[in-house]
Amino acid sequence: MTVVYAYPMTGRLGIALPDGWDMLPGARGCTPQSCSFRDHHAELKALGADHLFGLSTQTTHYQQAAAERLHLPFALLSDCDFKFTDAMRLPTFETSGMRLLKRLTMIIVDGRIKHIFYPVFPPDRSATDVANWLRARPAA
Repeated sequence: MTVVYAYPMTGRLGIALPDGWDMLPGARGCTPQSCSFRDHHAELKALGADHLFGLSTQTTHYQQAAAERLHLPFALLSDCDFKFTDAMRLPTFETSGMRLLKRLTMIIVDGRIKHIFYPVFPPDRSATDVANWLRARPAA
């Protein structure tokens, strides 16, 4: 089973967030969400999540740097060309000239999306919500 959580963007050290970021519904909380998945990584693996990934439209280089900075034991994937986002028709929003993913989490089993958490709120509970769902699901 694979868990993929999509999020708008993590902040960049020394660079201000877009104007009005904190007022955009669902924008704030990307770093706490990633840290929550980091902190629950072992639990999610024990519950059957063989693979865990974060996904945003930031570049691969930035995703790698963010994963290192946050000490994540999993990769943050880049969809900066929106190929996956558009193919899957994932929800997006625009702000300050940027197109960003709305927050959602997908549970993927045998190449099929088994469950989607959308909307995700609050972001720092996302990993706990996934763990609770995995605990409650009937055995496959």
